[in-house]
Amino acid sequence: MTHFDFLSGRRPPSYASRAMIATSHPLSTSAGLAVLSEGGNAVDAAICACAVQCVTDTHMTGIGGDCFVLYAPAGGGVRALNGSGMAPAAASPEALRAKGITELTQTSPHSITIPGAISAWCLLHDEYGTLPLDRLFAPAIRYAEEGFPITARVARDWAAVGDSLQPGDHAARLFLPDGRAPQAGTVLRQPLLGARLREIASKGAAAFYTGETAAKMCRYLQGLGGLHSDQDFHDSLSVARWEDPISASYRGCEILECGPNGQGLAALLILRILEGFDMGPQVSQADRIHLLAEATKLAYHHRDALIADPAYCEGLAAQLLSDEVIETLRARIDPRRAGKPALWTEPEHRDTIYLCVVDAEGNAISFINSIFHAFGSTRLDPETGILFHSRGLSFSLDPSHPNAIGPGKRPMHTIIPGMLRENGRVTMPFGVMGGHYQAAGHAGFLSAVLDRGLDIQSAMEEPRSFAFDGELQIEPGLPDRVCRELEERGHRLSVLDGPLGGSQAIRIDRETGVLTGASDSRKDGMAAGY
Repeated sequence: MTHFDFLSGRRPPSYASRAMIATSHPLSTSAGLAVLSEGGNAVDAAICACAVQCVTDTHMTGIGGDCFVLYAPAGGGVRALNGSGMAPAAASPEALRAKGITELTQTSPHSITIPGAISAWCLLHDEYGTLPLDRLFAPAIRYAEEGFPITARVARDWAAVGDSLQPGDHAARLFLPDGRAPQAGTVLRQPLLGARLREIASKGAAAFYTGETAAKMCRYLQGLGGLHSDQDFHDSLSVARWEDPISASYRGCEILECGPNGQGLAALLILRILEGFDMGPQVSQADRIHLLAEATKLAYHHRDALIADPAYCEGLAAQLLSDEVIETLRARIDPRRAGKPALWTEPEHRDTIYLCVVDAEGNAISFINSIFHAFGSTRLDPETGILFHSRGLSFSLDPSHPNAIGPGKRPMHTIIPGMLRENGRVTMPFGVMGGHYQAAGHAGFLSAVLDRGLDIQSAMEEPRSFAFDGELQIEPGLPDRVCRELEERGHRLSVLDGPLGGSQAIRIDRETGVLTGASDSRKDGMAAGY
């Protein structure tokens, strides 16, 4: 740590020469690092680390959620893995209206699509893993069965969102022992979740999507009024699929994202719009925040109107990233005045985990797993111990909308892994957590690195802002003079009562081989390597 870092209180980056992992939970990082140290590759470490967080960060992620991955095998191209689940075959706006449902809610069984994470993990492992699943799941199983100590940030989050759990429900009994959020250091056990991980380690994805476990999950959801069927679960055994990533240039670099149904396209839109403006170190903080806000409003307006299951928005990325569209959008920005806020129709959500790994062979992975809201749908099956996500809440009930709920359809997703490529070679897997904020977070983080030359830890520690729902949300601590200038430009400021999102990244120096890792101090995690 340098003298400046010590005095400023800022966390310095981590450095390693062979392999590195960065996650938002210390137990996740240590488990993944152990896998790397014994010869496992980036895929092995990522799966192991994510499994741990499905136990230790249960309000953020789980095997009842979804997953997206960007994977760059050493010497090869970048592959995108879509592990988002599908709506039941019986789901449609008409079917829900017939049940008297005119609005989707977090706890509704109709907000629960068939989880896609396990399909994605197992496909990724089958093609690229080197260590067996029972080894990769061993730390998570141990923490689930023997218990794990709750970290400070997790305890804080549970205290803040615990009221989303209904008293007496299965989830409340597990996650709010004695009727209240546990304090940091409290040991929590989830033996049923451990049993599910043991099954998957032994039988693969079939243990989740077929057989007794799938039948129990289906009965539970049907008991809540869901339209799910045994066939829906069976059909989701291979729901995860490889796709081509989408990309755009920024300052001579290539930014890669997963395509729709994820919102990575919105991140690329923001960056392409910003490339027409000076965002360098000589530009004032107020100017940078204003330009990011205006580009964000334009990009998210198109996101909400157009991004959906890729079968329902074919060719959208190429169209929106075209020079003609970008120039039109860029021309709508007034550098001195806030534009009309975009209309927002999507629910707010912030609960996701992101991690990245670079191994000794040079394989790099950008990996994100989520259950959508805090504690997902809050629906926990008491027979299987699986907490279901609420990802279907992103669907529209308007039959004419491309993101309308439909049979076997994937909803628009906010979780997006990112990858930076320079001179044809991957130089940084990165990601930003924080629900809606993620696309704007990708753009803000990359601008800090590429426009101002900040190291990746300093870039992610920068004060954050987000143009959302007609407001410009800002983290506490932004200087008063900057706030006044933004208000004078027409922004309506909203000071958040806590941090906005979190992030991880690993920068690869292709000349020296040195790996620089960063993990956002807004979370409990860490970057570590050897």
